[in-house]
Amino acid sequence: MAIPLPSLQASLLSRTTTDAKPTHFPVSFRKTKRALVGCSAKKKISFVDQILDYIEEEDEVRDAILVTDGDSDIGQMVILSLIVKRARVKALVNDKRVASEAFGDYVESLSGDASTNQFLSKALRGVRTIICPTEGFLSSISSLKGIKHVILLSQLSVYKGTGGIQALMKGNTVKLAEQDESKLLASGIPCTIIRAGTLQDAPGGQQGFCFDEGSAVKGSLSNEDAALICVEAINVVPQAGFIFEVVNGDEKVSDWKERLSQLMERAGPKLL
Repeated sequence: MAIPLPSLQASLLSRTTTDAKPTHFPVSFRKTKRALVGCSAKKKISFVDQILDYIEEEDEVRDAILVTDGDSDIGQMVILSLIVKRARVKALVNDKRVASEAFGDYVESLSGDASTNQFLSKALRGVRTIICPTEGFLSSISSLKGIKHVILLSQLSVYKGTGGIQALMKGNTVKLAEQDESKLLASGIPCTIIRAGTLQDAPGGQQGFCFDEGSAVKGSLSNEDAALICVEAINVVPQAGFIFEVVNGDEKVSDWKERLSQLMERAGPKLL
């Protein structure tokens, strides 16, 4: 059953101000393994398909936002916020039927192996901005051709601050996070890397924020607030790479475009 847009809009409008009541997102997917980062045999693309792809790329309008890992909790929250903003949304999911029941015609859901050029080309067609709510997507793909802005929600600071046996258990996750960040920064594509504190399944909109350097190692951030920041970052496109840390704190933010612009200016030479 598709989600009525008016009800979604009503439930999320409160997130536009810091004094608003917390929003609870009504959609729940079945828990499934994350898709689209596995390795499989490369499927050859025919010459005709390559020509058609080239023609479509030359003529296409790039106005869509692609959400990777649309099955994750934060991915779903990002998608809902984008629907309310009436954005053109594409999402990578495990089960297109489940996604269709949740989001209806408001989202173009895609399922496949993003490490293959053919599926990646289809997923990126018409896309201007990519939002990655989890690790693993960027390190698995071969190209970001045509993309104008990538927003990555990173837990790298948290992983690096973890010690002992937990650090060993998260070894592969740390590697993916490092690969995602390094590959994105090396691409030269304007990107925003949000180094969040420990992500928590807690209502958003109840606390303020803290953007101090080093705060992500010890602090935490609610999933809903993390999703909010990912969406707000769409409106502030850096010239190159922009990295900042954020956790829940005492600072109230009423204008995210202004606040992110201030953080970008403060970053200064780090942008280059």
